Amino acid sequence: MELSKLTTEKRNQQSMNLDQMSTLEILKTINTEDKKIAGAVELVLPQIDIAVEQAYKALAGGGRLFYIGAGTSGRLGVIDASECPPTFMTPPEMVQTVMAGGSDAFFNAVEGSEDNEVQGAADLKEHHFTAKDVAIGITASGRTPYPIGALKYAQEMGAYTISLSCNENALISAYAACAIEVLVGPEVLTGSTRMKAATSHKMILNMISTTAMIKLGKVYENLMVDVHASNYKLKERAKHTLMEVTKVSYEEAERILHLTNYEVKPAIVMLEASVNLHQAQVAIGLNKGYVRNAIRYLS
Repeated sequence: MELSKLTTEKRNQQSMNLDQMSTLEILKTINTEDKKIAGAVELVLPQIDIAVEQAYKALAGGGRLFYIGAGTSGRLGVIDASECPPTFMTPPEMVQTVMAGGSDAFFNAVEGSEDNEVQGAADLKEHHFTAKDVAIGITASGRTPYPIGALKYAQEMGAYTISLSCNENALISAYAACAIEVLVGPEVLTGSTRMKAATSHKMILNMISTTAMIKLGKVYENLMVDVHASNYKLKERAKHTLMEVTKVSYEEAERILHLTNYEVKPAIVMLEASVNLHQAQVAIGLNKGYVRNAIRYLS
């Protein structure tokens, strides 16, 4: 496929004289184009819905969610995956990224790594990928060999595959059970897909991981109740979350959280259902981690 024919490689007619614009004119042009991103994402919400349901199904069944990409696409995967353990107290392997060039490529480009389709498959295999897992191949152009190779391997394993690209009828879409093609249009800086394309992909990855975690019971109301309170800021957030839900004082929230080792879920259940820690933990386990259901169970 000729690169110049791809929408992501075309010239944006609104920025043809970019090099002659004032600073404010450049900023306004970028901002105007960025406003189009949310609308483009909105158009693919039905496909994102399917992706979330499949990711949730896999995670609930003991599978894992894999992001596969090269360059910016891989880095976006690393950013989203790395935030899941502290935000939702998930094991690091639950959501992970397979990146062309390995972990070193997060900081420095590894030339040519994205062009190796065989390596994409080999790297996914190295992570002991199985049919229980879900693979999301990320590529703005939709033609990057590395994630395509990974999706081909995932299909061979019988796993569910998802593609995320920014071109219509993208090559990678042929290897995905769910193809998400978010059409944000040409970049302000021609071909610089770290801009609109990357922003749209970050938005979608955030949607997929966050919604899947909500469905796994890691959120109560709109609060992070499975947060790993590993530092001062997160411990304070845990206290204020408990205060917000149960209306107890700061001192009482601190006392209860000390008993639960700063786990917010059992602390909420203890206070809302007037039970001890063991009873709260049992109820949460019986209700698959859902705080609301655990409280109802004990009522």
